[in-house]
Amino acid sequence: MDLALQPGVDDLISRALAEDVGLGDVTTAATVKPDARGRARISVKEDEMVFCGGPLIAPILERCGAQARVAKLAAEGASLRRGAIAVEIEGLLAGLLIGERTVLNFLQLMSGIATKTAQFVRAVAGTKARIVDTRKTHPGLRAIEKYAVRVGGGFNHRFALDSGVLIKDNHIAAAGSVEAAIRLARRAAPHTLKIEVECENLVQLEQAIAAGAEVVLLDNMSVDDVRRACQIAAGRVQLEVSGNVSLATVSEIARTGVDLISVGELTHSVRAADLSMRIEAF
Repeated sequence: MDLALQPGVDDLISRALAEDVGLGDVTTAATVKPDARGRARISVKEDEMVFCGGPLIAPILERCGAQARVAKLAAEGASLRRGAIAVEIEGLLAGLLIGERTVLNFLQLMSGIATKTAQFVRAVAGTKARIVDTRKTHPGLRAIEKYAVRVGGGFNHRFALDSGVLIKDNHIAAAGSVEAAIRLARRAAPHTLKIEVECENLVQLEQAIAAGAEVVLLDNMSVDDVRRACQIAAGRVQLEVSGNVSLATVSEIARTGVDLISVGELTHSVRAADLSMRIEAF
């Protein structure tokens, strides 16, 4: 998948550069000759991380006038250790300097998400559970954040509200009951969309199954209740767990037999990976 061609990514790059460069890089214009050439190396400062975001480097530097040639680029999803050179770029020195911070901002955020996702994926290895993301993304950054989850080995939940039906507690309250909410959704939604229902207890789970839900989200249930839910569902619906999921708890949750585990932490509060860019003139 070409990340740079995904909807909204081109505009995101343009907005990021407009935010960082403003009307122009005053310092670079004053200190660097327009025809000066140089080399930039991006190195890893983490003990271990999953690299992500490489496809954005060339489009960013192109807009900065770097006339860049990417001489070395780590593969998306590559596991890198401290000191590794992830990227090496040659081009006009001024353009490299102008694009430095924007390149690093994207790479650090996306590598942080991919790294965190890979940790969760490893924690559920040997079970059938898939790690999925949520819509708890930073406004305007959803395309690249959900891409980074996939690079880390996870899967995407709904991209937006039009991607599927997810009946939550407030929808149930508005409709009057679990059954009513499912009936109304089934009447209005295209047949191509699955209907998922958020359930807070086992009674609601049984109601959702009886009413024809295809996926049930078990919201903030104890591990014992999740285990019981798997027995009740017995393959009739997909089961997703959400809430109180961490690296400390995800393995036990996965061993209950659930199909999906959604983790907001992958995007809403992830720590950016530590990368640095060193630039030198030829």
